[in-house]
Amino acid sequence: MRKYSKVAVLGGGLLGGSVALALKDSVPCSLWARRRETVDLARAAGIDGATPDLADALAGADLVLLSVPVGAMPGLLRQALEVGLGEGVTISDVGSVKSAVHASLGPMAREAGVDFIGGHPMAGSEQQGFAAARADLFEGSACLLTDEEGVGDPACGRLEAFWRSVGCRVHWIGATEHDRLVARISHLPHVMAAATASVAMNPPEGARFGGGGLRDTTRVAAGEVGMWSEILMENAGALTEPLREARESLSEMLAIIERGDHEALRRWLELARDRHAAATAIREDQRDE
Repeated sequence: MRKYSKVAVLGGGLLGGSVALALKDSVPCSLWARRRETVDLARAAGIDGATPDLADALAGADLVLLSVPVGAMPGLLRQALEVGLGEGVTISDVGSVKSAVHASLGPMAREAGVDFIGGHPMAGSEQQGFAAARADLFEGSACLLTDEEGVGDPACGRLEAFWRSVGCRVHWIGATEHDRLVARISHLPHVMAAATASVAMNPPEGARFGGGGLRDTTRVAAGEVGMWSEILMENAGALTEPLREARESLSEMLAIIERGDHEALRRWLELARDRHAAATAIREDQRDE
């Protein structure tokens, strides 16, 4: 599969910066960022194509990767189209929701005669910004791709090869299915971590006695609030069901504790343990493939 001649990454945060770092020694790559500070950090890290000039970033690119908050993507794509994109360019993104992204960007791309394919590398951390970016961030991570626009091959195969080249395990999925999946495996865990932090760390002074369990279960609650509030609201339709299930599970636990039912408590904990073990086994099998 032919490599892209140039990748333009629009957005210099954790994901965009990590893509640029992963590519800098193998594929021509530009990194556009609004803030001069981000551009300077990227250039200091060896990304010579870092620039605050959108036209410079897009010149000659045949893959344009939108790595900004989902709400900012339509405006940024509109700017990119006004600047001008080359023939045969593919537009993709790294957003955590896909239905909303396809609904907003798909029509724009079709009208402009360019291909849009959705993307979501399941990588990151509670840290944000280029300073947290790493060239190996995507190693072993899943990347979920969505082709709601019916682009098909060769563009889809080329994008899949791109994500595999930076270390991802690639899976194709429908946008609605994607949003339901990440609501359970990504968005719900963030909500639960935030809820745990709100309760367990009230008052904050008590947390100094906590161990690894408290640290691990609340780590992602330190994520950037603006970004996560947007993600949760964009995926509200898919998130409500797992949130209700979590509420019911906690209510069940409360009732068990209140009535002192030791056997029911064991069953509640065993169910969680067994599902965790099954999921861990599946992940280990995939790593061995």
